[in-house]
Amino acid sequence: MANIHTPIPKLKLNDGTSIPMLAYGTGTAWYKAGDESKLDQTCIDSAKTAIKLDYTHLDGAEVYKTETELGTAIKEGGVAREKLYVVTKVLPNIADIPTALETSLKKLGVDHVDLYLIHAPFFSDKKEDHQAKWAQMEELQARGLTKSIGVSNYLPEHLDWILETAKVVPAINQIEFHPYLQHPDLIAYHKAKGIATSAYGSLAAVTKGAGGPADDILKSLAHKYAVSPGEICLRWCVDQDIVAITTSGKEQRLSDYLRAMTFKLTPKEIATINEAGAKKHLRGFWTHKYPDTDHR
Repeated sequence: MANIHTPIPKLKLNDGTSIPMLAYGTGTAWYKAGDESKLDQTCIDSAKTAIKLDYTHLDGAEVYKTETELGTAIKEGGVAREKLYVVTKVLPNIADIPTALETSLKKLGVDHVDLYLIHAPFFSDKKEDHQAKWAQMEELQARGLTKSIGVSNYLPEHLDWILETAKVVPAINQIEFHPYLQHPDLIAYHKAKGIATSAYGSLAAVTKGAGGPADDILKSLAHKYAVSPGEICLRWCVDQDIVAITTSGKEQRLSDYLRAMTFKLTPKEIATINEAGAKKHLRGFWTHKYPDTDHR
């Protein structure tokens, strides 16, 4: 199999740093339900494969229980740390964010991450709690333990709470985003506040949502650009200035995803996907927090 070595574009964040727009994720398929101390060699090998294929943006989280695997892949991957963009998130240990990050850094085997996120807002419905946690994130950035700070799964109301007292505007909000969950109001809010968007679950329209109203346009565009419908979904994110996170244990599939960096969709094609996707609602994550009628 020939390696494509396709350059992955970068998006400039509000703090002046830049983030690669296609990421390899160590959640979902790699999420460890059991004992974290039992290393998953397949996860390590897959992350090393991603690094070999020039995925430099590596997305992790303490809740995935795979930070040690990701750290091993970083150590053995053969790419200098400064060329990698390492992300992790805090959730189980939100009560003590500084200690949580220090623990994550040890597992990852690095002295800082490029981006640190509060994984979800559901730890409290009190504005003051969110403001206090964000102040801790700002302190970690000031200490140099993370270059950028952001959030994940936040809605405008949560971001409003943070911004009331924030010294640093979140650089990014990582959300579930795909043709069947487009969050138009949230995306508009992000743009107004200078907050970037990154997308997990970006392939949902061709996996969990297969057979839906976007099928025809995704298949048509896949034929036009000689790629898969999933790669159209990744490009659909990138062409809207949204960072796309994906994963696979298969080297061929990871290589194929890079083809999404070799073409651009037209504004009309993006609009057609948007229109088709708006006819269906699908949420694959946090369904215990949102009723099916909540499309935010």
